[in-house]
Amino acid sequence: MGQKDMLETRLLSSLTKVFADEELNDKPWNKGSMLSNEVYSFQVAYCWHGELLKEVDVHIVSELSPYIKVRKVGLVPSEMPCYVDHDENILRSTPGLYPDSLLPLDDEKLTFLPEQWRSIWITVDTCGSVVASTYPIEIIFETASGELLGKEIFELELLQARLPRQTLIQTQWFHTDCLATWYGVDVFSEEHWNLIDKFIKTATKHGINMILTPIFTPPLDTEVGGERPTVQLVDVYKAGDAYRFEFDKLKRWIELCISNGVEYFEFSHLFTQWGAKHAPKIMAVEDGEYKRIFGWDTDAAGGEYKNFLDQFLPELINFIKENNLEQRSYFHVSDEPSLEHLDSYRNASNILNKYLKDFPVIDALSNYQFYEDGLVKKPIPATDHIEAFLENNVENLWAYYCCGQYKEVSNRFFNMPSARNRILGIQLYKFNIEGFLQWGYNFWYSQYSRYSINPFCVTDAGYGFPSGDAFVVYPGKDGPLESLRLEVFYEAIQDLRALKLLEDLIGREAVLDLLEAGLDAPITFSQYPKDMEWILSKREQINRKIEECSKY
Repeated sequence: MGQKDMLETRLLSSLTKVFADEELNDKPWNKGSMLSNEVYSFQVAYCWHGELLKEVDVHIVSELSPYIKVRKVGLVPSEMPCYVDHDENILRSTPGLYPDSLLPLDDEKLTFLPEQWRSIWITVDTCGSVVASTYPIEIIFETASGELLGKEIFELELLQARLPRQTLIQTQWFHTDCLATWYGVDVFSEEHWNLIDKFIKTATKHGINMILTPIFTPPLDTEVGGERPTVQLVDVYKAGDAYRFEFDKLKRWIELCISNGVEYFEFSHLFTQWGAKHAPKIMAVEDGEYKRIFGWDTDAAGGEYKNFLDQFLPELINFIKENNLEQRSYFHVSDEPSLEHLDSYRNASNILNKYLKDFPVIDALSNYQFYEDGLVKKPIPATDHIEAFLENNVENLWAYYCCGQYKEVSNRFFNMPSARNRILGIQLYKFNIEGFLQWGYNFWYSQYSRYSINPFCVTDAGYGFPSGDAFVVYPGKDGPLESLRLEVFYEAIQDLRALKLLEDLIGREAVLDLLEAGLDAPITFSQYPKDMEWILSKREQINRKIEECSKY
């Protein structure tokens, strides 16, 4: 190395996005605190002023070393970072490389590219097994030969208090067909089941405690007349107008999910998206032939599909009862109906209500009339259309966002600041939201599922949605690779749990007063503090208050 070679480093919170092509202006974040069973993340940014340098080692020196994971923040391309009429709460609107994927430090370790800011992501997860104290974490950069290049020391205080159990029901839709397509395995082969296990494990580790369960291939984001690969957990046998059902695969799915900590199951939609006018794709064996018996050519209001449901739903309910799933099962009619679909949705809802009156039916929809007319028991309004539901005091209200929620409200596109992702936890707490839904855990197809995509290269579903809407995990060699957006979203869920704990200690009104102290206006889904410093300092304030009021 030359005499002028120099490594510049900076400790940062998890809420900074470090871009390789711009100066790093965020202030250092040198210390923080976490509850004993929390997961805490921070970053070390680095910029190498010298010639290309490969195989740089990163060493962690700390009593917490056994509980620390180090990953490098990968840069991922975005051709479509946002819509043209975006709001101002973004980092940039230009296409380019965005920090998002969290990649293992492989055999090649780190490569220092000259004059580029990059970062490593440090995650601390003690699982509540470490004594409360303040722990220095030393991060050391060395050459392959052991020469010191630079180091930073982060101070992490582990508090004695513990986060309570998560009560928020959270689902981010899991697309099993995308796994089979990407990894080139047969659906529900042993290789597929192994992948399903790994991706569900990662989901539950991040607070996703409800799993979309494909009793039939989910009729989601599918081109009219098109098909997604068959991922049907219920085997159907047809003889004339009579049907027989086998639930062996569904049983295996349920057991696998529960073993990974899944608490709730949302059975896939029983009518097509955007109107409930057709049946989902359903495959059956008839006269020895495995073929499609329902789909886009099936009238949802027709007698043939109604006859099928009349036979299927009682059998499914028996399965639910036999497996003690009555309090864990949720159903869908159709995703995102609008007012023009009111009649077809009403018809579909009435068909299902004959059998599902004792189960919660949840659907993402934004017009209050669907709830007012009694067509959906648990509406899930979008965060930018939730006011009517709040004003009418809808009990146990859910919320969702997707690509359409890109003005004012929280979301997690590549080009949005991470503070806009994390603020959601505080909003969910304030408005007593029971459940949250987002549609893209691992959607690796184009919009309308016309073709598969490489999520390391295409991040906008083929110019369908802004980058960051369709997935939060990447397909690694043997399983999921997380994104910084998934980690930050989980921090929001942890914030919610910390607020619940503080509420138990000082009462809800006092917590709300603490949250909104000094603000010019109350927090809503569209109005909230935008800067990361407010979120970081507020969480530290919450932690201090918990420690002050806790009795051990």
